Amino acid sequence: MSIKNIEKIVAPGTPSFVGDGFRVHHFIPGTVSMQRMDPFLAMDYNSKYHFSPSEIPRGVGVHPHKGFETVTIAYKGRIEHGDSTGGGGVICEGDVQWLHKEFHEREWSKNGGAFQMVQLWVNLPAKHKQDEPRYQLLQNKNMAKVALPDYNGVVEIIAGEYQGKKGSAKTFSPIHLYNVKLKKGKGINLDFPVEYATAILMIEGSAKVNNKEVVPQDHFALFKKEGENFSLEAIEDATVLVLGGAPLHEPIAAHGPFVMNTRAELIQAFDDFNKGKFGYLED
Repeated sequence: MSIKNIEKIVAPGTPSFVGDGFRVHHFIPGTVSMQRMDPFLAMDYNSKYHFSPSEIPRGVGVHPHKGFETVTIAYKGRIEHGDSTGGGGVICEGDVQWLHKEFHEREWSKNGGAFQMVQLWVNLPAKHKQDEPRYQLLQNKNMAKVALPDYNGVVEIIAGEYQGKKGSAKTFSPIHLYNVKLKKGKGINLDFPVEYATAILMIEGSAKVNNKEVVPQDHFALFKKEGENFSLEAIEDATVLVLGGAPLHEPIAAHGPFVMNTRAELIQAFDDFNKGKFGYLED
């Protein structure tokens, strides 16, 4: 089986605030385009950051989405979400929300502390862009996991499958999304199809890829669309977000919080939102 090599390693750029509660580095789009990472349209990474105590929870107020699903992965802190369908809840460290307004959870906010999270936008195929939104909460305690041999670590399967175990997230197209946790000096081999958009984000520690390139903490590594197999070896205890997905190969028409296939569909989405067809949420 041929090797899937790294195309480029991207350092985290200057962070910017989304609302007042998310201090993020924008890896997708920006350093990597939506088209190149299809079906992953966006990746915002809040690297570990200390928020001071606040009686008023920080976050992002009411805002619409259409044409994709958001996936929020909590590594540090607690996040509270809500949408106009009544979906929502609190996600804690290790939990995942596949969905809107979003804030630091109220009680956590009163004390403050280390906060770290990733939000992905996963594109929807054209035939599903008009589907009703759905809410999926994946608690870490219920997540499918595969323990690696010789106490090497563990693979937490958010979506897709690994060694016959399937993640509980329901997706509209083939996606693999894992948290790979490795002990220092230990490794793992992974196999993704040649055509998959494949990347890793180094959440904690650092790792060597294919016994060659070192990916430091908070860095993003994009793989070439060649080969199928790649290896990770932890230089120190490491947590790696691994993502791979089958491209949809459909036109992308994006503006703000809407991602459709044509400009006409974008105009319709804005019109529907302005007419209240997305429902309502209180700030």
